[in-house]
Amino acid sequence: MTAASVAEPRTLSRGSMAIAAFSTVVEWYDFTLYLYFATVLSRVFVGSGEGSLAAILAGFALAYLLRPLGAVAFGHIGDRFGRRRAMLLSVAVMTAAMLATAVLPTHAQIGPAAAWMLLALRCVMSFSVGGEYVGVVAYLLEGAPAQRRGLITSSASAASEVGALLAAGVSALTVHWLSPSDLDAWGWRIPFFVGAALAGSVWIARSTMRESPDFERQRALGSAPAQPLRYALAHHRAGILRGFAISALGSITYYVGITYVPSFLTSTGAFAEGLSLWLSTVAAVVVILVTPLAGALSDRWGRRPVLTALGVGSAVLPIAMFALMASGSGAQALLGAVVLAGLAGGVSAVGAVATAEQFPGEGRLTGLALGATTATAVFGGLTPYLAHVLTERTGWAMAPGAMIGVVALAALPVLMTLKAPATISD
Repeated sequence: MTAASVAEPRTLSRGSMAIAAFSTVVEWYDFTLYLYFATVLSRVFVGSGEGSLAAILAGFALAYLLRPLGAVAFGHIGDRFGRRRAMLLSVAVMTAAMLATAVLPTHAQIGPAAAWMLLALRCVMSFSVGGEYVGVVAYLLEGAPAQRRGLITSSASAASEVGALLAAGVSALTVHWLSPSDLDAWGWRIPFFVGAALAGSVWIARSTMRESPDFERQRALGSAPAQPLRYALAHHRAGILRGFAISALGSITYYVGITYVPSFLTSTGAFAEGLSLWLSTVAAVVVILVTPLAGALSDRWGRRPVLTALGVGSAVLPIAMFALMASGSGAQALLGAVVLAGLAGGVSAVGAVATAEQFPGEGRLTGLALGATTATAVFGGLTPYLAHVLTERTGWAMAPGAMIGVVALAALPVLMTLKAPATISD
């Protein structure tokens, strides 16, 4: 490959881009399913005693701490050997973990060991999911035309919400059609079998994808770092910090503002389990609609003004929205869930492209792993558990909204001073 050809603008085919974007369905299907099914899993794997739900949410938080380690591991593969290879390996591990979860023995069958086995598989799943985010976002950013990077990269967020919507729908249908005894005995396995089949299908589709043009440029020039972690720490420190702040806001708005909501509504007694899941299904549809709009607006107006506006909304609205959801009124709960979903969808859409743009192609996946994925582990994995504990111990239903507001206020100075994107080879 000549130097001239390396410098020529290149984009990926629509097929490769669509496969990359759609494949995030698996990641979010699994983790949303776990949170939406938290009350069911607490009975099946821990027992019906007091504190069982807290144990399941604590396990989710603990397993999520492995996400940055997985991101660094798969980021190393992607930065050194190619985005495509990392994405194939991560989804293969996810497929195995989801299938194993579907066939796990329950607490009634083997006692406390069931909960430990579930936790071990959540750790494997979280490790592999860490590689998903960094691989897909980098791949889409590097393969999209410069003027449409916001819209195209945000498609990963929209597709991931399709996974969340699918998880909510499958969960709601399973709860609706099965009796409580059948649900706890065997019905809970159905959504996990669906997820394993979905993950296997994604692996097959990914095997047809081309390599990222930016990595092909690095390979032609010999500029791909041999030690991506050392390279990122030496050259990307400022980008890592900015990516952490952006992703902290995106994570807490999503994980507390959307995925924790069913557990919140059920545990506070505002709604029954099935109705809470249907309400979350509506919220997922809202995110799918908002995400491409926010991405397109960021292409037109810039990442900084759109993210700043969303940050202000995240600082002032969530407390009131959680108060509405705790009111017991169906209409007010729907309004609260829709507003929170809109905020989370917007931040996730623009945040994905904004964090990836903080890094040039060399070491991009590892930079994302250290910044964005670490923030997701802290503000995504831990916050549903903390929100549950705070709500129970204080009796203040607006505590989850206050958590979102505090993080938004802390992130706003970074959002308001966000710099132009790092240079990306077109």
